[in-house]
Amino acid sequence: MREALSAALSREPDLDVVDELARADDVFAAARRRRAEVAVLDALLPGTVDVHAVCEKLPRLGILMLLDRYSSGVASLSLARLAPRVGLIAIDASLADLIEAIRHLVRGEPVLDAELALAALTADESPLTNRERDVLRLAMTGAPPQEIAETLFLSPGTVRNYLSHVLVKTGARTRIEAIRIAQDAGWI
Repeated sequence: MREALSAALSREPDLDVVDELARADDVFAAARRRRAEVAVLDALLPGTVDVHAVCEKLPRLGILMLLDRYSSGVASLSLARLAPRVGLIAIDASLADLIEAIRHLVRGEPVLDAELALAALTADESPLTNRERDVLRLAMTGAPPQEIAETLFLSPGTVRNYLSHVLVKTGARTRIEAIRIAQDAGWI
């Protein structure tokens, strides 16, 4: 998917793709090395990145976040407050809409998908911490605690503790049920 998007963006005469990242946490090094104007980040890209920190440390970089319109409520609200530096667009947006969103960010104009905005405004306040959400997002992929631990630089026991806290906070009996509850509420 990433390669296809890069290829499509590269065909635009006014856009240059300067890098493709396999992990979200590589954005700092890549943006500094390549002097990028806009980073397009998929919220489900492996690795974690604090968008607030990116905005602080890379003041000239615009960020276009690709989000799932059905499970991004609280995250969208937090990110929408960073406009026009951060733009939000649904992961299933058309290529034309994505290209136009990048152009808007380059010009310093805000980008906010209407359905994502509505989801953000109607989402309940999340009882989950940022780290619990990170663990739950990785659990959504089917990753076992050991793999989640390696990805987030935690111990497997710490990951199991986070998952236990998530179960309690969501009132779920299983990890799958916790994921469904958190998605339905817009917490992840």
